[in-house]
Amino acid sequence: MLMNLKILLPFEIFAEKTGASRIVAETPEGSFGLLPHRLDCVAALTPGILTYETELEGEVYVAVDEGVLVKTGLDVLVSVRNAIAGPDLGQLRETVEREYLRLNEQEQNVRTVLAKMEGDLIRRMVTFRSG
Repeated sequence: MLMNLKILLPFEIFAEKTGASRIVAETPEGSFGLLPHRLDCVAALTPGILTYETELEGEVYVAVDEGVLVKTGLDVLVSVRNAIAGPDLGQLRETVEREYLRLNEQEQNVRTVLAKMEGDLIRRMVTFRSG
């Protein structure tokens, strides 16, 4: 008896795997492993590496953002904000760093746009008040 793993993102199914013999996840208290016969549980996840193993793929690494893991019977549902898979930890680290830098640039662009909008709103309020 093997587990079924489904990794959900806010707007899509990231991965759906059958035949997982073990799953290791990161929580605020540290990492913990799931085997098929483990009791049902719920765990808050912290950003880190989720590892699962199947006979076909071997050990697979997925960098995940914070989220939640729910195990019911042989079904394991992981719901996270973001996930990136990689064939090995070295390549996964490079991909995560690239994605993090891209997200930082987007965040800076959003902050610039918001600052311009706030400035425009203040100018309009001053014009409205003095006119």
